[in-house]
Order: sequence, then C-alpha cells, then structure tokens
Amino acid sequence: MTTTIQRIGSKALGALALAALWTAATSCGARAATGSETRAAAGGATHPATATAGKEPWKMFQKPSDDDLKQRLTREQYEVTQHEGTEAPFRNEYWDNHQDGIYVDVVSGEPLFSSREKFDSGTGWPSFWQPLEKDNVVEKTDNKLWMSRTEVRSKHGDSHLGHVFPDGPRPTGLRYCMNSASMRFIPVDKLEAEGYGQYLKLFQQPAKK
Repeated sequence: MTTTIQRIGSKALGALALAALWTAATSCGARAATGSETRAAAGGATHPATATAGKEPWKMFQKPSDDDLKQRLTREQYEVTQHEGTEAPFRNEYWDNHQDGIYVDVVSGEPLFSSREKFDSGTGWPSFWQPLEKDNVVEKTDNKLWMSRTEVRSKHGDSHLGHVFPDGPRPTGLRYCMNSASMRFIPVDKLEAEGYGQYLKLFQQPAKK
C-alpha cells in the first residue's frame, strides 16, 4: 500500500514539474530573475542613451563594462538583460500599463515597442504584436528547456528582452512577450523632451480598435 501511494505521489510530482516547465517555456523566459527589487523613483536604471533632439545615440551605443552595468541597473534589470532572466508575471512594472508612449531598451535607449501595438495576452508580461523599430530587435534561436524558442534581444544594447511566439493577434499573429525590467517606458508627453519627438505622430491619430 505504501509503495503504491509513493508511486502515485511520484507521478503527480512529475506531472507538476512538467507542467511548470511547459509554462516557463511558453511564457517569456527560461529562469526567474533573482531579487524582488522595484525601480527607484527616478526610474530605476540611469539613462545612458537618452536621445538628443534630431539624433539617435543608440546607433553609436557602446556597451558599458559588466561592473558599470551592475552599478547602473537594479539587480533584477541586470539579471534579466545580461543573464536571460525572467521577471515574475503580474508583478512587474508594465504588464498592465495602458498609457500611450513607447518602450525603449533600459540599457541603450533604443526604441523597441509602442503602446499602440501592446495587447493583453493574459500572461502577466507586457506583450506586443510587432516591434516599433524592427531594425532594433534581433531574434535568435534559444534551445534552453529542451525545446526550440525564439529569443528577442535589442540590437545595439544586446539586452535580453524576452521571447516571441506565433500565437498573437492579427495582423501579425505574433506575441512578443517582453520583460518590463528590460525596458523603460516614455509617455507621450515626454517624448519630445527626451529626444524621441519623431514618434509623436504615432499618437496624433486615434488608436485602431
């Protein structure tokens, strides 16, 4: 009787482990970032590549040393962007953000996504059906967790952002499942001041429904 119970318990634990593995593999990343830090009132990381009017400094961005990045970023930002970590779902900064604006790389400042392409995926991570600037997004094959996925990284900052899956809404059918810790949000009313004024035109028309 004891042996039978132990077998049943072992099978149940195995099923739970497989379910957890599948959830991780089909969400945003392979492993959770350590620490439960929130960003500082000023926005967490310093802004090494804040744009200046008429220029795109992220195209000339030179990645800081690892020690410098540890100083500039919170522990969670560092773990996610530099070591392919994954923040907790539903307990991150932007998963439920509905403001108009753009999302830029927290390290390089390069524009990545717009609120106009953001949607509620139900996963607890900020999700988009296409990038704002496709040239700033690099996709790589990720064979961790014993399956093949597509990792998404920033081109100039080489930050790990998340993964992209083929289960998103129209018109692309894609779900870019991103980590809030990899990005900095710039609301519409600050785009001009921070050097991203070229994107103001995106928000001059009502959002498509």
